[in-house]
Amino acid sequence: MREKIQLKDLGLVDYKAAWDYQEELFQFIVSHKKNQSSNEKPEPSPHQLLMVEHPHVYTLGKSGKIDHLLVSEEALADKGATFYKINRGGDITYHGPGQLVVYPILDLESFFKDIHKYLRLLEEAVIRTLKEHGIESMRSPGETGVWLDVGTPFARKICAMGVRASRWVTMHGLALNIDPDMGYFDLMIPCGIKDKSVTSMRLETRKPVNTQLVKEQLIRHISDLFEADIFVAD
Repeated sequence: MREKIQLKDLGLVDYKAAWDYQEELFQFIVSHKKNQSSNEKPEPSPHQLLMVEHPHVYTLGKSGKIDHLLVSEEALADKGATFYKINRGGDITYHGPGQLVVYPILDLESFFKDIHKYLRLLEEAVIRTLKEHGIESMRSPGETGVWLDVGTPFARKICAMGVRASRWVTMHGLALNIDPDMGYFDLMIPCGIKDKSVTSMRLETRKPVNTQLVKEQLIRHISDLFEADIFVAD
């Protein structure tokens, strides 16, 4: 039987508010698992998939270095941006308008118990979505996310990823650059990688990109790869 994942498109939402909401859903699924462990007929896990955009914000993962942020927090405030240290993996990442952020909050025990496979499937969903727009992308060995022209002097990242998992329940996720203000990436060393640049779908296609279409394509590929039905609640 295919798992069911509830989709919620939250639109433009403050990063901290979205983080708090993720934590709420995460704790709900963890509690659900504990309660179901003693049931003879356990109920399906309430998987969630959040899609959002954020106002300008920089986040630093558990393994990140603060000196990868190249300006002070005061200078960020002057640019209308905020900064948070958070509990995902990875280094420093920027989020802002024009970037599609996806937070899967899933009980992986319902799918498979393999974090690496989980990350690779998320990457694959992005790679397939980009291909539908004529963008050939790929993985970069040892560097999570989705890239273009790997192994050349022109290697550049188009999708950043960082996740947290506890009791096989996931949170945080991926950020796909559709058409953000690329100048904000100059205020940091993206993901702590100094020798590669960052790009967007708008830059690569040299034409406007339909964000709603990208969402629909990405949802379809996640559904196919995870063999799950993704639905919007009434």
